Amino acid sequence: MPRDACQFYYECNSCHALLRPNPGDCCVFCSFGSVKCPPIQENQSCCG
Repeated sequence: MPRDACQFYYECNSCHALLRPNPGDCCVFCSFGSVKCPPIQENQSCCG
């Protein structure tokens, strides 16, 4: 994943549900992805 790939909202193409990060997570990748976003993996502040 590119370092600038953080995304705060994601709209599902099928059902058009709007996904938001879970409380305590910085982006939808941290909440719903199989791995956390690159900054979190490197122990840095998220998506900043």
